[in-house]
Amino acid sequence: MGVFDLFRLDEKVAIVTGGGRGLGQQIAEAYAEAGARVVLCSRRVENCEDVAREICEAGGEAVALPLDVTDEASIQALVDEVAARFGRIDILVNNSGTSWGAPALDMPYDAWMKVIQTNLTGAFLMSQRVARHMKDQGGGKIVNIASVAGLRGSPPEVLDAVGYAASKGGLIAMTRDLAVKWARYRIYVNAIAPGFFPTKMTKVVLERGGNLIQLRTPLGRYGGEHDLKGAALFFASAASDYVTGQVLAVDGGTTAM
Repeated sequence: MGVFDLFRLDEKVAIVTGGGRGLGQQIAEAYAEAGARVVLCSRRVENCEDVAREICEAGGEAVALPLDVTDEASIQALVDEVAARFGRIDILVNNSGTSWGAPALDMPYDAWMKVIQTNLTGAFLMSQRVARHMKDQGGGKIVNIASVAGLRGSPPEVLDAVGYAASKGGLIAMTRDLAVKWARYRIYVNAIAPGFFPTKMTKVVLERGGNLIQLRTPLGRYGGEHDLKGAALFFASAASDYVTGQVLAVDGGTTAM
């Protein structure tokens, strides 16, 4: 196998949650270009339909399906439909997420629970349901989209969202534990911890503290529209067949400081 072949995803079936915008869209485009059949899913399925259409127009293969990661029935329906339609599930990217900005002293309970349910519990339930299929078919790759906020504390002037940080820290711990537990089934579980990328979720944060964020980033800029593709493709492909339980920060050097 040639070195470039290690990164091909031909005939692989990939589910990307939250694939209708931002980082999920970037990852979905990378997988489709590498040859995968991509399933984009979120509550706002119309956004996923737009991205799926763009991927198909570019020569890739993609479909959009509805998904609410806080609803077990919705998760099961999505996984069952993908398995029935394609016969297998090779890659899962847990990218669906939400946040809530508030000082830690004032964080509402309902807001805390919403963030934990979406970012952490939803990722576990998706991983559990998909891993059952992966175990039966002989393996697969799970990629969790964490955050640098889960690796270190943030000054409130930069990010004042303790529930988000806690959920991403939990996602990182879950990544490592599931990697150990599921290695015997050849299910790989890794995580990417992005730094600050301009997305709908980060818009307010970047407007408020963007100058400080860039000063705290050694490369001096935000993540761009292609900067997550390489890491996401590595963890989904045969190139990472001796890598599991790892967290890769794609953050312009922020966590090196």
